[in-house]
Amino acid sequence: MRVPAQTAQATQSPGLPADLEDRIGRFATIWSRAIFPVTATSLTRVEFERHLVPLARTLSEALHARAFDPAVAQRVGGELVAVHCTDPDALAGTLGVVDSYLVLYCGPGSAGPEETEQYRARCARLQHGIAAGFARALRERTLREQEAIARSALTARSDAQEALHASEERFRAVFEGAAVGIGIADLEGNILEINDTLLKMFGGLEGHVRGRNVSEWGHPDDAPHIWRMYGELVRGEREHYRAEKPYYRHDGTVLWTNLTVSLLRDAEGRPQYQLALMEDTTERRLLNLRLRYEATHDALTGLPNRTLFFERLEKAIGGPADDGARFGLCYLDLDGFKAVNDSLGHSAGDRLLVEVADRLQSCATGPGEVVARLGGDEFVALTTGPDTEQKVTDLAVRILSALAAPIRLEGRELIVRGSIGIVEGPAGERTPAEVLRSADITMYRAKAAGGNRFEFADAEADARAITRHGLTNALPGALERGEFFVEYQPLVDMNDGSVYGAEALVRWSHPQYGVLGPDRFIPLAERTGLIVPLGRWVLEEAVRQARNWQREHGGPLRINVNLSPTQLHHPGLVADTVAVLENSGLEPGALCLEVTESALIGADDELLEPLRRLAALGVDIALDDFGTGYSNLANLRRLPVSVLKLDRSFTQGMQQQPADPVDVKIVEGIVALAHSLELAVTVEGVETGAQAAQLRALGCDTAQGWYYARPGAPDRIHALSLSDATP
Repeated sequence: MRVPAQTAQATQSPGLPADLEDRIGRFATIWSRAIFPVTATSLTRVEFERHLVPLARTLSEALHARAFDPAVAQRVGGELVAVHCTDPDALAGTLGVVDSYLVLYCGPGSAGPEETEQYRARCARLQHGIAAGFARALRERTLREQEAIARSALTARSDAQEALHASEERFRAVFEGAAVGIGIADLEGNILEINDTLLKMFGGLEGHVRGRNVSEWGHPDDAPHIWRMYGELVRGEREHYRAEKPYYRHDGTVLWTNLTVSLLRDAEGRPQYQLALMEDTTERRLLNLRLRYEATHDALTGLPNRTLFFERLEKAIGGPADDGARFGLCYLDLDGFKAVNDSLGHSAGDRLLVEVADRLQSCATGPGEVVARLGGDEFVALTTGPDTEQKVTDLAVRILSALAAPIRLEGRELIVRGSIGIVEGPAGERTPAEVLRSADITMYRAKAAGGNRFEFADAEADARAITRHGLTNALPGALERGEFFVEYQPLVDMNDGSVYGAEALVRWSHPQYGVLGPDRFIPLAERTGLIVPLGRWVLEEAVRQARNWQREHGGPLRINVNLSPTQLHHPGLVADTVAVLENSGLEPGALCLEVTESALIGADDELLEPLRRLAALGVDIALDDFGTGYSNLANLRRLPVSVLKLDRSFTQGMQQQPADPVDVKIVEGIVALAHSLELAVTVEGVETGAQAAQLRALGCDTAQGWYYARPGAPDRIHALSLSDATP
């Protein structure tokens, strides 16, 4: 047999391992070792392995294809049959190798849990495709053999008219030695002859087969057209037909066959007999059913998986919106499941998931209710019917009640809690993906509210979450594209009213949402870790601008830059700050780094060490939003700060006269305390002249706010408005 030439190496997609071709070769080696011993081929094992390399490459390319097409795997199954890999063990070995090694050797070089789950799902569908292609190719090969046998049988019967003895011998040899079941019946359906293969297929009891009539072998699963084609054949209107047909054996079990029935005519062409060829496909059918089950059910819990649930959800919500059909979906995520895995191990976590799955199944027993596991500790429950709003609420209550009972695991009792997002509505308005996305967002809303509860989906909350997600995804590219810019708000010396410095405030010029303030994206940058490169960029821009001001105005202007908690923990904080100062030529004393009070509550010496090193270099450290963190005032002495930045909540009562006496006393006390510790006091949020005058009288050192100037471009740093921002 000629070994097909290997195809040229496919262009690798970004994200694929650089040694993908070597991985494909190793995968082909494992594959050949698994199935070569059961392969009836004239190739050597090395030649057979070379033959598998293009097939392995085909599976790898299908695994990574942008438009996933599991039909590609069917060709691989057909190729196995083409090289005589027809033994069932060859198919089982192939499926085992693909399941265990395809993603391992041919998957992405690095992937997160969600992407890995997508590749595993593709791998499962490729296995199904291989089995389907294998079965189809084997069936086609068998059909060709059947047709050859049928032609041989017809030839033998025809030759019997000329040489009865010789033809009888040949026919009997074919009839008895065939690997498929053969039976002959008259046109009334009475069975006249059967071979041993057919007898064994029906359980080996001759009385159960021979002498019976074909009409007695009906089965509830017979396709409607089978008996119509049978009638056409015995009437001489059809020469043959093929069908998949089940039969009952004498013990009640079901025999599934690929059935081919042909009409035998006499020398004058009149219909005389019917010849049936049967291939036993029971094991192959059971294999396909098992593969279908494994592809659509969770291996750990036995619940329907994401694939099957999507099918059922699509069926439930895919009807027309005006037929009154409704649905309700509960999206459950266990609270604190990661702690169970981390403390007791993944084996204990798996047992916990099995117990949770059992409890969920006991909650969804009504008509139209189904439970599935989407992955990890995420489950969904679906209910349908005319009054799903009440039904889905009752279902969520039953689920939380079922989870409330302690689960005994590893000798201890665990209390399992869960957060549920509920989506309910009429069918025909949303796609399954939209429904699950809304339920997922709502579930996280329930978790953020404390967990162990359920929340109903809200369109506005969904829109806000989607916007946040979009901003999070756009953040890295925005920094690369230069969409961020810095505005500066003047810091005013309260003694003489001059501009003492400025605070750098980052903005995002978003192409869709316009200019966004830091409250819209800084928390997102904190969660994604982008705050570190973004914070360094802001520091570089602010320090460069401060140096430009010094050149233009001749005097030192201090620049204040905010530090996030994540930046405080970053090991490169000190080195990055020193490098920025050295590159710009700005003196350390002209830089003030603002740290929120809440970020330093309970800070240990390890966290304070970088700030102490920066303070030792001459960089001022300001304690921002002072008074909001409920910190111990005695801790001020151990913090390396030189400035207290008083939160605006303490000074709002001074915007009008007469000032709130309580606020005056509080600010007066904080200023006295700060000055006794040799700390300067900066006030933010100054919006009126009366407020500024009162704060000046109380001894505050510097101030900023809309009374002086709003944040703006760097060339407006000295343009003070000195007008009330509030009536």
